[in-house]
Amino acid sequence: MHIADGIVPNLWCGAAHGVCWTALYWLGRRLETGEVVRLGMLASASFLISLVHFPFAGTSVHLGLYGLIGILAGRRAFPVIFAALLFQTLLFQHGGLVSLGLNAVNMGAGALLAGLLWRAACGPEQLRAFLCGFLGVFIPALLIALEFFLTGYGKGFFFLAALYLGAAILEGLLTVPAVAFLRSARPALLEQPF
Repeated sequence: MHIADGIVPNLWCGAAHGVCWTALYWLGRRLETGEVVRLGMLASASFLISLVHFPFAGTSVHLGLYGLIGILAGRRAFPVIFAALLFQTLLFQHGGLVSLGLNAVNMGAGALLAGLLWRAACGPEQLRAFLCGFLGVFIPALLIALEFFLTGYGKGFFFLAALYLGAAILEGLLTVPAVAFLRSARPALLEQPF
């Protein structure tokens, strides 16, 4: 789901960098010292799990933990995901530096939506956990398909987004036991403000 440099017009990438850096400032300001370790651990977990690729429907996908990051970090999820994507870009060329802002906006949107859904506290906790994990993957897939469609690559990318349904379901299914474990071991982590 990472957009490489040269795929989307540079004007779009520049605008996305503007949105990205503004979001990093607004969502990362007034960071407390106690949050740094937790956020760093979340960024590390997202980075590490992204290294495990598995074949799916003729392509390969990886998990990102974006929904779980949204649950645990709230609005700080955006800087966490940016940090993980920056290291993926620099070390493994997943995406590119020009498109980094666009990738961060896409992935961060899924995590932020998951964080908002979690804090809405409506419905059973297991269902919310599943939906957070699901949306954390599926929202970025839809955004990327829409961006490719708008830049003239055709509707085929919506099919690719549909393929990510499997990855989104898997991420949702993995988020449920993670939340259940945290609820029994460290419930305060699930009560973080947005």
